[in-house]
Amino acid sequence: MPEVLYLESDHPMRKVLIGKVVAHIAVGESGVRLANAAKILEMLTGQKPTFRPARKTIKEFGIKRGENIACMVTLRGEKAYEFLKRALAAVNYTIKESSIDEHGNFSFGIREHIQIPGVKYDPTVGIFGMDVVVALERPGYRVSRRRRKKSKLGKDHYVTKREAVEFITKVLGAKVV
Repeated sequence: MPEVLYLESDHPMRKVLIGKVVAHIAVGESGVRLANAAKILEMLTGQKPTFRPARKTIKEFGIKRGENIACMVTLRGEKAYEFLKRALAAVNYTIKESSIDEHGNFSFGIREHIQIPGVKYDPTVGIFGMDVVVALERPGYRVSRRRRKKSKLGKDHYVTKREAVEFITKVLGAKVV
């Protein structure tokens, strides 16, 4: 694990660091498959996942409004970095440039969870794909989220796409294609 988890800058408030990593598995139905997906997320991340309900009813797919159809885990700090390293290994350390937004957040998909290093196939659970979303931020982002004395962030304090690409290549060691 490198000592520096952020992109160095001349000013301490200009550092770029990982705010959070979200791993998400959408199953499309509740029941055993959703429970198995939650089990996989818990095994991969070491945290208990939360379930996400359907927003609307879709009769063609057999989905009812309010029914749990997906699960997700939010990781921060050291756990986020460790999981992200393993998840990037599953996609050969490559990220498409089109998957990076103008605020420096990026996401990628993993087709099968067994592509992550160290994960064995379990026939009782099955195989699931997942989405991994990474939010990059600078020190001081808490100002916009806190409850008391909430304030807006300045335009220059957001992470740009260029800075995100630099962070991905230098700190995470991945290629942006």
